[in-house]
Amino acid sequence: MAMTLRLTPDDERALQLLAEAEGVSRQEATVRAIREAAGRRVRADRVEVLSARARERYADLLDRLGQ
Repeated sequence: MAMTLRLTPDDERALQLLAEAEGVSRQEATVRAIREAAGRRVRADRVEVLSARARERYADLLDRLGQ
């Protein structure tokens, strides 16, 4: 699927700098940035779920340690 990406001049410059730093096209830099952000977000969500489970499982212990 094709998509038009509208950027501010500042964002355009940031993308150009990113592409140059990575030695890739602006299109490739955009794709990499999207994939990296998605990967971080998915991992963060997974950590949040696991943390909530651990807090629930060890709530009594955590309360005692907090005293």
